[in-house]
Amino acid sequence: CPADGRFLPDRYVEGACPHCGNLKARGDQCDGCGRTLNPEDLVNWRCRLCGTPPESRESRHFFLRLSAFQEPLTKWIKDKDYWRPNVLNFTRGFLADGLKDRAITRDISWGIPIPLPGYDSKRIYVWFEAVIGYLSAAKEWAQRQGTPEAWRDWWQDPSARVYNFIGKDNIPFHTIIWPAILMGYGGHNLPYDVPANEYMNFGGAKASKSAGVGVTVPEMLAHFDPDPIRYYIAVNMPETSDSDFSWPDFLRRNNDELVATYGNLAHRVLSFTHRSFGGKIPEPGPVDAAGQAVLDGLPIALKAVGESLARCHFRDGLQRWMALAQQVNRYIDAKAPWKAIRTDRQDAATSLWVCANALSCLATVTYPYLPFSSQRLHEMLGFSGETQARGWTGPPVPGGQ
Repeated sequence: CPADGRFLPDRYVEGACPHCGNLKARGDQCDGCGRTLNPEDLVNWRCRLCGTPPESRESRHFFLRLSAFQEPLTKWIKDKDYWRPNVLNFTRGFLADGLKDRAITRDISWGIPIPLPGYDSKRIYVWFEAVIGYLSAAKEWAQRQGTPEAWRDWWQDPSARVYNFIGKDNIPFHTIIWPAILMGYGGHNLPYDVPANEYMNFGGAKASKSAGVGVTVPEMLAHFDPDPIRYYIAVNMPETSDSDFSWPDFLRRNNDELVATYGNLAHRVLSFTHRSFGGKIPEPGPVDAAGQAVLDGLPIALKAVGESLARCHFRDGLQRWMALAQQVNRYIDAKAPWKAIRTDRQDAATSLWVCANALSCLATVTYPYLPFSSQRLHEMLGFSGETQARGWTGPPVPGGQ
């Protein structure tokens, strides 16, 4: 910038995107279409600090020879059909445009210095060094744990899977640039999956701290327990398209879905069991066809939710465990143990035992979503220790516990 007398970081250069026309694109990326850019790609560029049109001046830099990875990256993504469509399509489109070498240094005073003499005025730019932090942080952790080679269990063991959970604006850095860096270095696991979410907007607008749009996690935790927040984010997660956060919808889903379907089921089963059977899960008698259908559905639900989680289909997994809760609600409504106990105590005991076993399964499948509630349910059913210690199972609840 001739007015400020300084080289500008990419993000300090603004202008119109040459691809989508977004007037507020930055010199490194356009939030409108998600494409990565170089500052000189912008139309009618201006300095973000003062608005003056910047000048291009010759400067010597180091580059990542990204063009050398065109074929290896194209080959690598061929079997990634399990990626989310937006991630896979964006990556394929990026490769189809042809990879171009990108400068990894800038003329700035802050950042990671170049470990070579003669480059004191330059720094490694953030888009290059930030992703390396995944690997360097693992190595630092291993050193601090006193097991300096432990990082290899994740980064060099072929059976390990690396997942990069990101927002859609970071797709090319995790499906193109970071894999290229790893390929160039060699001997390390590439990302197995890059489940990028779209944007969760607030009242139809993009979250912005400066504009006062949105809410922070600490602000929400000042008023609500973590699990209702986690539930709403999961059920409203922008996995394939932008979603919108609203307080009325947050309250509706919490009250009508989480509390009414899942919380109310646990409350009804456990409170009635406590009152009528001395605070212990009763011994069951013969299980009828309806009860057996519930029990037979438990391993099916475990498998289905587990597969959804493994594929990073979190909303689908949530819907599957909610379907199980609805099935058990229908079962207990039909069996009505609060009525049956007057004439057939054994039948009431059996139906409550079936429901307790269903709750044990639900405590497992809801744990990734609602860890605090699941732990409480785990203990209410008579189990000790941590929920996750039992593994991906719904351990049977013995009568008399």
